[in-house]
Amino acid sequence: MRPLLDGARAPAAAAPPTSAAATSPSAAPSSTRLHAIDWLRGLVMVLMTVDHASGAFNAGRLFKDAAFAYHPGEGLPAAQFLTRWITHLCAPTFVFLAGASLALSSSRRQAAGEPAGSIDRQMVVRGLFILALDPLWMSLAFMGWQRVLLQVLYAIGLSMVCMALLRRLPPWLLAVAGAALVVGVDLAVSPSMEAAAAAPAAGPGSRPGAPWAIGLLVSGGFYKPLGIGVIVGYPLASWLGIMMLGFAFGALVHRRGGHLPTAGLVAAGLAALAAFCVVRGVDGPGNMGMHRDDLSLLQWLHVAKYPPSVSYCLLELGLMALLLAGLSALGRGGEPRWLRPLGVLGGSAMLYYLLHAHLLEGASLLLGLHGRLGLGATWLAAAICTVALYFPCRAYMNYKLTHPSWLTRLL
Repeated sequence: MRPLLDGARAPAAAAPPTSAAATSPSAAPSSTRLHAIDWLRGLVMVLMTVDHASGAFNAGRLFKDAAFAYHPGEGLPAAQFLTRWITHLCAPTFVFLAGASLALSSSRRQAAGEPAGSIDRQMVVRGLFILALDPLWMSLAFMGWQRVLLQVLYAIGLSMVCMALLRRLPPWLLAVAGAALVVGVDLAVSPSMEAAAAAPAAGPGSRPGAPWAIGLLVSGGFYKPLGIGVIVGYPLASWLGIMMLGFAFGALVHRRGGHLPTAGLVAAGLAALAAFCVVRGVDGPGNMGMHRDDLSLLQWLHVAKYPPSVSYCLLELGLMALLLAGLSALGRGGEPRWLRPLGVLGGSAMLYYLLHAHLLEGASLLLGLHGRLGLGATWLAAAICTVALYFPCRAYMNYKLTHPSWLTRLL
């Protein structure tokens, strides 16, 4: 999935890299990769592994990231909460960087003279392929195909299909529309979230009144069309808004000749975190029904991910911008050796994503330890999984760089 989980490349006019970058196993032959994007994507892949290792092994794993799953006064054990909270960075980063990489890829191909229709077709085909991986492959790991689970690949794939048309908007308008979409969904869905918070804890099924088609796009939840259980964890609209923001950012990077705007990222990140403090402090609209119980740090950080609230998006995208700025600064003198493993994971993240959950869930079931251990086992399992998949990911990344084809572009 080149624009989503593969490394973004700068335009051909980007400054030539240092020899360190050129010899990196995560560098493309042309050495025009934006290493900071690969490193950041690799970092969130590791964090994602911790969360899914927790789902496989951790008896005390928390799932309190939505109003329907949390009721005021419930306890939030700090270690369990923070282990889950650090992984909130993953999905917004995946989707935002997918949009940025998509903009860089389509701009580069357009500059090379490829017809707009060809770019659109490839974008739609890749998007539909990515979308299909959630019900056909990832649901096996998470649900054993007992239910269909539509998560981040569904949201990214369908967003990519939409971007085949939306990419024609001016970047500034795309950014404004993306932000408005995130805010609009929050305002539209919050009343049902407030009602779910007041009802007895019943999981996603506490919103049975939402029509199935609307749930796919806006509210999410648990549905049974044609008798098939479907959980919509990542409804389209909010995540499309984040991809639109990422695409606008990628267009900016393209205009800058492939250079990340480090100072602008810092400013944007700090502004987003300041806005988060305001929204969370007022504790009104923008929190998707997830209000603070008190003024403690954990309650400030306890934001709604399902669906993503404005406060969640501001917090995670603000942190993402600061991390990307820091990694960009680290890469100014070349690619540090200690960051190269993250570059490999970030540059082959699609393959990693498709394998890691099956490895973790399968190991926990084979060992008879599913949901029976604690945080120590969670972190150990995540480390073992990451190391085990690093080497096939590195081999695959080297292969696809030397054997470009339609299949390696899809994967």
